[in-house]
Amino acid sequence: MKQSLTVAMIQMSSVLLQREATIDKMVHFIEEASEKGAELCVFGESILPGYPFWIENTEGAKFNNKVQKEIHAAYIKSAIQPENGDLIRLQKIAKSKNVGLVFGSMERAVDRGGHSLYCSMIYIDSNGEFRNSHRKLMPTYEERLSWSPGDGHGLNVFPVGPFTMGGLNCWENWMPLARTALYGQGENLHIAIWPGNVRNTDLITPFIAQEGRSFVISVCGLMSKDDIPQDFPYADVFRENAPAMMANGGSCIAAPDGSWLVEPVKDEEGVIIAELDFNKVLEERHNFDPVGHYSRPDVFQLKVNKRRQSGFQYED
Repeated sequence: MKQSLTVAMIQMSSVLLQREATIDKMVHFIEEASEKGAELCVFGESILPGYPFWIENTEGAKFNNKVQKEIHAAYIKSAIQPENGDLIRLQKIAKSKNVGLVFGSMERAVDRGGHSLYCSMIYIDSNGEFRNSHRKLMPTYEERLSWSPGDGHGLNVFPVGPFTMGGLNCWENWMPLARTALYGQGENLHIAIWPGNVRNTDLITPFIAQEGRSFVISVCGLMSKDDIPQDFPYADVFRENAPAMMANGGSCIAAPDGSWLVEPVKDEEGVIIAELDFNKVLEERHNFDPVGHYSRPDVFQLKVNKRRQSGFQYED
């Protein structure tokens, strides 16, 4: 069995609130990554169709505000519903290029009525099969004005080459029990996705790698004032109040000993390729395994509720 995996971190800006145009851009970079030998492509948090950078720059906390309501309505309309075929193009490119895809997306959850937004980490495998939607457990700070809290249903791991892959959205990666829930299922390749900025990834990426004795791939997005589309609702208001750079990247990879395989990449859009050697995981597990020989299940145990949460049940 092959003992390595070629991965591509795709650091890009969204075409904000434009689902199909953002998918166009994703497909372009997937094709480029495939040509470079990638077997797994990873994008940033909420890349499809974008992170709500406008909230902190346009009085996002102002109650019943016309600007916020109209932008939010557009955000909902541009979100995805996998059940309705919104990811078909990405599934087809994954299958045709034999490459797995992990990316952040705004999801209109059918099982929660279809009107609220969930920050979901999506996994499509190399056969083009939709495998997982992990809805972010707790939106961070101003995100709570736009996103809904998720559940544990998507806290799953999957075989990818010689690795067992799991992942979390942004500040979920700071949640020790969320990480442990993945370690306990055998995770040794951890995906952390972020909206952007080196300050998010430079410390935590090697820390998680050392804690989990796993490879950790942190992938970020980019967003500048110039990336705000002209047809974005209240684009002029957003531009007037936004900083020149809202997300400067920071995508990186740490090895299982906490050393850098790829140091944080700043201000560059494109494909970043790396090869992961599975043997490095086994070498580092010699002295520490967080849920194996260095754990104490007689003292500590974690209970994880993986049921998909819904506010209703129908009985015929």
